[in-house]
Amino acid sequence: MKQSNIRNFSIIAHIDHGKSTLSDQIMKMTDTIKPRHEETQILDDMNVEKEHGVTVRSRTVRNLYHANDGQSYELNLIDTPGHVDFSYEVSKSLSASDGVILLVDATQGVQAQTVANYQIAKANNLPIIPVINKVDNQNAQIESTEQQIYELDDEFLTQDIIKISAKTGMNVDKVLEAIVNEVPAPNGDENNPLKALIFDSHYDSYKGIIAYVRIYDGKLFANQQLELMSDHSVFENNEIGIFTPDLKPDRSLSAGDIGYIVTGMKDPKAIRVGDTITDKNNPTKTPIPGYKPVQSVVFAGIYPQNSDFDDLKMALEKLSLNDSSLNYQEETSESLGQGFRCGFLGMFHLQIIRERLISDFGVSVIITNPNVKYHVYIKKDNELKVVNNPSKMPDFALIDLIEEPFDKVTITIPSDSVNKVMDLVNQSRGILINMDNQGKLVELSYNLPISEIAYNFFNKLKSVSHGYATFDAEFNDYEVSDIVKISIDVNYAPVDALTFITHRNNADSLAQNLVHKLKYVMPKQLYPIPVQAFVEGRVIARIDVPPLRKNAAVSGDKKNVSKKQALLRRQNINKRKSANANITLPQKVFDAVLGI
Repeated sequence: MKQSNIRNFSIIAHIDHGKSTLSDQIMKMTDTIKPRHEETQILDDMNVEKEHGVTVRSRTVRNLYHANDGQSYELNLIDTPGHVDFSYEVSKSLSASDGVILLVDATQGVQAQTVANYQIAKANNLPIIPVINKVDNQNAQIESTEQQIYELDDEFLTQDIIKISAKTGMNVDKVLEAIVNEVPAPNGDENNPLKALIFDSHYDSYKGIIAYVRIYDGKLFANQQLELMSDHSVFENNEIGIFTPDLKPDRSLSAGDIGYIVTGMKDPKAIRVGDTITDKNNPTKTPIPGYKPVQSVVFAGIYPQNSDFDDLKMALEKLSLNDSSLNYQEETSESLGQGFRCGFLGMFHLQIIRERLISDFGVSVIITNPNVKYHVYIKKDNELKVVNNPSKMPDFALIDLIEEPFDKVTITIPSDSVNKVMDLVNQSRGILINMDNQGKLVELSYNLPISEIAYNFFNKLKSVSHGYATFDAEFNDYEVSDIVKISIDVNYAPVDALTFITHRNNADSLAQNLVHKLKYVMPKQLYPIPVQAFVEGRVIARIDVPPLRKNAAVSGDKKNVSKKQALLRRQNINKRKSANANITLPQKVFDAVLGI
């Protein structure tokens, strides 16, 4: 295919706005998928994607389109996730694209992730094609959705907004024509030395690491000696090819093409997304600028349930290949043994990783209470200690002050939702910076703790605004906060994995809720098990987990005093013995912490 007839594009949208359905329709209309192979959500092939109805991992597919001008075009669709936690995956896909389709649901209008993804595309200087989906729905509000798109960017006033139904295929042919006419052909010279960007990868048990690449310059051939420019490691590719959407081997890839390279490497750490691949014998001089390092928002411990630490380590290494936003490092817990402290982009990201570990790798895990990263200053020498593990928080007597991270948050909402949204943000310890009226919309700017954003804030915002709030956040700074560590003792023994950090104002209520939940999820023993919550050495909540069977000494049966005293002595002895016994904590115990 001539380079002038190649188009590399992505579809960006808020979750549930029909991105996967439009992708399916494009593949059907270009005969990429034959009718007998048709199925819904073709690019969402993982179980977790189908169960949650969201795209988690970006996929790529080459489509051949016969345009109205009589020419054939190669349309490379690079899929993108839609959930707010996966913005980093969107940025990876857009770095390999030359244009985007901005898809908006006519029944819901412009929403939070619509704005966030639009801003990523704008920052990459990509042409944007606005498309309104679900116009055939009886609840469609086409005119108001158009107005919201115009308010997003005045430049859309000079464009025709395409109105489609991805489900029925109505006007999808106009989208294909717009891709051909408005997305530019890729730049690059196939006579220059090879320069290819790795924008994604995955691990195959037989083939090793398979890198997804965009060829910027030069040509790539099978069985070619290649070099990674980050560490100058050399390998010979075993196979190259294209996505149809399955892997299809090909003899060569040229400047502008999107394809894959079977590296044959077995070490999951050998390939880094954002790296540049070049020819070993005729290397390019400068690498392609990579991505900004991902900033984890939520941290949690992941431990193997059945002591298969090596299996968990290998699973995380393979997962990090196609999810470069997952960070992890080894740690050891006194109660759970060897595991990993992992960084995630949000709570939904954590949930997806947990489900993929079980479904893709068969590894059952225990996940501890998530938290954010704090700056702790020690009194003695004003030393700064960065803490992302609650059990590593220094003793309160040694601490001078604690700083927690804040985001600058911009929320745009209809005027009738202002009071409810402001109440929600105030409950989340937000500090109002500015309020700006924009016709029927109000823009609120807040300084908001990341710890509050990470735990279900986005879903609550959608609920109180009926889905009409747009949400944009960027890191602001660390600020001093009254933060305390809540330690949990089970049977008079501290359990470091249940420790969590919170603001002092929330400590009492959270501790009371937690110990009462633990009463019903903690494994029962033959004798009552006390569960206590401590803050700064003071017990602020306590509950006794009832025993498996009734205490005969207080059962009401008529026994003489000496027999009751003898029974109590035996119970006390057993109680003291059991205080040192190991109590295995199932995942539901840690879920109780997540639940509050």
